[in-house]
Amino acid sequence: MKIRVRAELIYAFPEDTQALVAIHVARTPDQTILSESLVLSPDTPILQDMADHHGERRFRADLAGETSIVYEAVVENAKRAILPAGASLQSWLELPPPVLEYLLPSRYCPSDKFMSFAHREFGHLAPGGAQVLAVLDWVHAKVDYVPGSSHSATTAENTFVDRVGICRDFTHLGISLCRALNVPARAVSAYAWQLDPPDFHAVFEVYLDGAWWLVDPTRLVPVENLVRVATGRDAADIAFLTTSGTCECLSQSVSVETVTA
Repeated sequence: MKIRVRAELIYAFPEDTQALVAIHVARTPDQTILSESLVLSPDTPILQDMADHHGERRFRADLAGETSIVYEAVVENAKRAILPAGASLQSWLELPPPVLEYLLPSRYCPSDKFMSFAHREFGHLAPGGAQVLAVLDWVHAKVDYVPGSSHSATTAENTFVDRVGICRDFTHLGISLCRALNVPARAVSAYAWQLDPPDFHAVFEVYLDGAWWLVDPTRLVPVENLVRVATGRDAADIAFLTTSGTCECLSQSVSVETVTA
């Protein structure tokens, strides 16, 4: 499936604000970039970083005043496998070293605080895919999706108590519960076809049977409709815009559509 994505960010920056921007489509085996463009207005020099081990490609710039950032790309998605209940959990000794950090608590995912609950709620199930699918069912059933119900400081612990949130909150809670069950889990930012309203979307992946499996805890978008952008421990690692100081959002829009051959 071919998907066209477009992001337009218009922000007002104080003088000499350093910015780290993650809106480029990632270079990964499950998606191929057919074309892309990036335009900054006013024209501003950028430092385009090479793709990291996740395929993520950020750029850096010094920004000042009203600045428009427009990114467009056409991507071909490969067919993605759906997580099976029989996917097995590997021991810590069997995991590749880069996977180990995704077992640990992080800023928005204090998984150590969920261990008793997770094992009481899901411990009777076979470790691995069955537990992860049960976690997804639980989050979907127990948490209400309400736009505007959380803020940048909301953690998985807050969401667990309040039982309300947006995509990043669903993702943080799902990650926390999975890590509490010894399942490596990491956050993914993505463009999402058929997400209504269109926006940057947060989902997550779990590592089972020697592979990463993409899941959407909100169940708003099938995994084949997702276009990966960034990967990390939680929202702090996958933010589309990180700056050295404060800035003001004047306008922000995301559009995603399929491309007919």
